[in-house]
Amino acid sequence: MRIRFLYFKDCPNAEPALRLLKKVLKEMKINEEVETIEIKSEKDAKRYNFLGSPSIQINGIDIEKERKNDPPMFGCRVYKTPDGYSGVPPAELIVKAIKREK
Repeated sequence: MRIRFLYFKDCPNAEPALRLLKKVLKEMKINEEVETIEIKSEKDAKRYNFLGSPSIQINGIDIEKERKNDPPMFGCRVYKTPDGYSGVPPAELIVKAIKREK
């Protein structure tokens, strides 16, 4: 399994999202390395199909697979959660994506 964490510098949600991702992986007993990629430009955003900071991809597929046709963007990202919108994805979304790609 290939796990990528994509973000841009100074994103206030990057560190909390990365901590959450690592916590979920530990809880699921998944010892895969997380490839952390800093997106520095629109060109990088297109290259990695970046949907905003922070983004998580499992085997090259964004954890929000219903957004697969969204164009790449170099900007902030929000996730829809049961409590409203957040810059950090809900843990359940990460778990679901991992189970789907296992």
